[in-house]
Amino acid sequence: MSIELYKDANHACVLFTDLVPDEEAVQANQFLIVDHGEGVILDPGGNMTYNELSLTMRKYIAPSKLDYILASHADPDIIASLDRWMTSTQAKLVISSLWARFAPHFCKLGKTDNRVIAVPDAGGRLRYGQTSLWLLPAHFMHSEGNFQFYDPVSKILFSGDLGVSLLSGEKAGHALTSLDPFPPGMEAFHRRYMVSNKILKLWVRMVRQLDIAMIAPQHGAPLVGAAIGQLLDWLDGLSCGIDLMGPGQYQIPSGDLSV
Repeated sequence: MSIELYKDANHACVLFTDLVPDEEAVQANQFLIVDHGEGVILDPGGNMTYNELSLTMRKYIAPSKLDYILASHADPDIIASLDRWMTSTQAKLVISSLWARFAPHFCKLGKTDNRVIAVPDAGGRLRYGQTSLWLLPAHFMHSEGNFQFYDPVSKILFSGDLGVSLLSGEKAGHALTSLDPFPPGMEAFHRRYMVSNKILKLWVRMVRQLDIAMIAPQHGAPLVGAAIGQLLDWLDGLSCGIDLMGPGQYQIPSGDLSV
């Protein structure tokens, strides 16, 4: 099922939340942005999402009009289906320079030749249609080479693994207007997957400069209204990752694993 997060005469942002069976794997969102008949896919996912996504997107754009596949980082739930997208479209992969030579491992030999755009750490603005998508540095949240994507037309920040909640595909289609109480999994996820409070503070300082109407993460529900400010305030003071690690987490193991 597709959910239109934004739509006007020339521009649309579409969310797919339920392409992964909840009982088989972690829920994951995919996004399509179309401007003046040209488009980009953000974090298209693994093989279990490919068929439905490639069919449903035709309501908005033909595969031949897809300019770019953007990957916030290189995890399997982000781009494990890359080989199939490289076959069915002429789109180029846009990914951090740290992962540009790792991503071809998802494909048959030669599929990505001259089709990978390696993004420098500072990010940049990617032109398509009659607008651009802003590639924002989000390193170590949670990946070493990580980017988020800001659409200045819809004012949506596609935040990857930041702002994640662990919800079903159905519930992920309903935006959160408040983080009181926290949605399932949000607090535990960020304490483990974000690297440190230092990184979060730098990120919060950067994104407070943006005009944000919605934060759309790669797992769970989008955030709107008061939930946006609540997330930024919470992350600004959150201890996480290496802040929480000590000798207790680094011990020689003694227990046997059951097979």
